[in-house]
Amino acid sequence: MPSREQLAEQIDPASTVLLTVECQQGVVGLDSALPELAKEARSSGALHNVARLVGAAHEAGVQVLHAVAERRPDGRGANHNARLFRAAGRLPVQQHSGTTAVRIAEPIEVADEDLVVRRLHGLSPIAGTDVDALLRNLGCRTLVVTGVSANVAIPNAVFDAVNLGYTAVVPSDAVAGVPADYTPAMIRNTLALVATVATTDDVLGCWPAGRPRKRG
Repeated sequence: MPSREQLAEQIDPASTVLLTVECQQGVVGLDSALPELAKEARSSGALHNVARLVGAAHEAGVQVLHAVAERRPDGRGANHNARLFRAAGRLPVQQHSGTTAVRIAEPIEVADEDLVVRRLHGLSPIAGTDVDALLRNLGCRTLVVTGVSANVAIPNAVFDAVNLGYTAVVPSDAVAGVPADYTPAMIRNTLALVATVATTDDVLGCWPAGRPRKRG
């Protein structure tokens, strides 16, 4: 765990972007395609903490980027090369483009200045999407990764960010996966090797309200 001074330097609002991963109604909402994951995201407080971080980012001038996973109703361009994708195609709730399933879930608030990146394929919110180019244009050096799931998309996002040269920060209580005990094990044994692990309160303590936004 870094000192407060070290963390504050890493997550300077001028060079930090907050990423929310698949925090959409069809994943973590009340009518989720994955009710076990949605229940864990809510009961653990992870979704609430994501909302806290987003609100604080808006106040501090930290850019927020929401990564949404969706698919066309005809499935064009979607992956079929893993069991996960094939299972997702049979779920009763589909993440179809333009539906309520792919809207950001409450209690997260989306501001006009937020960016939303939607992907039709793959496991990562970064690889094969516009995220890297957007981050570089924003002058981002540190990516704070939040959301779901600790099983797949979160580690993909962290590894991709690190491989692309960003510093990754993971608020451990703002990510969720299933089963419940898997998330802390993943963070402790894997993500902590490549990312800075903190808590939501640690991050909030470094983002005073009202700081000016400095963006390219």
